[in-house]
Amino acid sequence: MRHLAKWGRRQGISCFRLYHRDIPDYPAIIDWYGDEHATDLARDGDAIVWIFDRTKDETPEARDAHERDLCVQVLDGLGIDRTRVHIKRRSRQRAETGGRAQYERTSSQHTTKIVQEHDLRYEVNLSDYLDVGLFLDHRPLRQMLRERSAGKRVLNLFGYTGAFSVCARAGGAKITTTVDLSGTYLDWYRRNLQLNGFDTNDQHLSLHTDCVQWLDQHPPERERYDIVVLDPPTFSNSKRMLTSSFSIDRDATNLLTCAARFVAPKGELFFSTNARGFSLEDATIPAGFGCREITNRTVPDDFRHKTIHRCWRLAEGWKTDTSA
Repeated sequence: MRHLAKWGRRQGISCFRLYHRDIPDYPAIIDWYGDEHATDLARDGDAIVWIFDRTKDETPEARDAHERDLCVQVLDGLGIDRTRVHIKRRSRQRAETGGRAQYERTSSQHTTKIVQEHDLRYEVNLSDYLDVGLFLDHRPLRQMLRERSAGKRVLNLFGYTGAFSVCARAGGAKITTTVDLSGTYLDWYRRNLQLNGFDTNDQHLSLHTDCVQWLDQHPPERERYDIVVLDPPTFSNSKRMLTSSFSIDRDATNLLTCAARFVAPKGELFFSTNARGFSLEDATIPAGFGCREITNRTVPDDFRHKTIHRCWRLAEGWKTDTSA
């Protein structure tokens, strides 16, 4: 914390990863969400603690004892009040339930705050969902998108709370389209826009629809984009989906082929996934496109776990280079 608080202040970043299952007996992830105007970034903030199951804890009593122990360690280590620690439990997810649980509301406490990333502001919800609304591992990719968006048309698929689109707007994108299945998250995206002085209009759209169906049915001849961002869930079986389910391992080829149709000449597609073991094979790459893996440029410095995601950049006419 002492190191990262200083690093974060220099970077203009108030939220970062502190711990990622570093000690085998403490399988947890701890992220820090510093207050927007913190005078002491190492103390003025909230810790999110995701606890993973341990095989040695065979009873509910043992799991509860481990959770109490872990909470004490966090409180002692960070020197913060118990109200500043938010415990979430991540069990091993089965395919039929895992995709839904990540995004569904689990509480109604509505403990929200505003955090800072460079000079942009985002709302995070510390209490009501398994994830808080801002994926910290995509911070470098967001900055990369911002730096190349001036005058560009940007399509953000599986937009979630719209952080990629906010960065595109901040970078001067002339057109943005943000597509997501959840009206709740699109409302959240609009709040993020407002926090940064933007809004939605005829040039900057938010579409409440199933991304897979939209890609499959929407005529790309009407609109092409200079930048397409594709960061799908590993698995989804939302009741709102028009198809029965989505799996990146099963559906990646079709998804990339459909998304590539929306890439304008000389445009580019950024594809990222958190699926463990996923590999972008030649057969998965859309016809006429090549790809370059850029994972080593998109994992943040505060993430010691360098396989948190994998990321590729695709464009027409490229020779494929999968070396990260």
